[in-house]
Amino acid sequence: MSYLPHDCELLTEQGTYPCPICRCGSISTLSLMEAMSCSFCHHIFSTDFAQQSIAIADSPMAFSWRWNGKGWKSLRGTRTEFGWDALIIAFVFVLLPPFVVGFAAYLFPPLPGTPGAWFPIAWTIVVFFVHLACVIWLTVEYYQFPINLYARAIGRRWLGRLSN
Repeated sequence: MSYLPHDCELLTEQGTYPCPICRCGSISTLSLMEAMSCSFCHHIFSTDFAQQSIAIADSPMAFSWRWNGKGWKSLRGTRTEFGWDALIIAFVFVLLPPFVVGFAAYLFPPLPGTPGAWFPIAWTIVVFFVHLACVIWLTVEYYQFPINLYARAIGRRWLGRLSN
């Protein structure tokens, strides 16, 4: 069963293809191995040339892509995403603690004109951003986004545009 139109190139061991994760590097076959690696983000992919697909091999997440001859198409059946329960827990984790701190500051306000009257509002804002940072960090760790590589690639693109 062919997944490709007739005018497209096949996924082969000799080819070089764009990386489906970072979209900045290119993947090619590793020497003496039946795997491919990205030149930029260094992720390793196992290949299935019969199905024209690759799967990420160095991550606990089971991401897979099929080569359509021109680009990668995600195989949705293998992708794991956050469900409603995780999103609700994340929203509660981010919004409930600042609400409790802000409500306590509303019920027991500091005396007007005291030097620390600004502290309850600032503390509420700090609590919100710390909990938001925890959720973002857990998401980045779960999906293993190469944030530093993305920042470096964006910096290279901006510097390239500035020099032109």
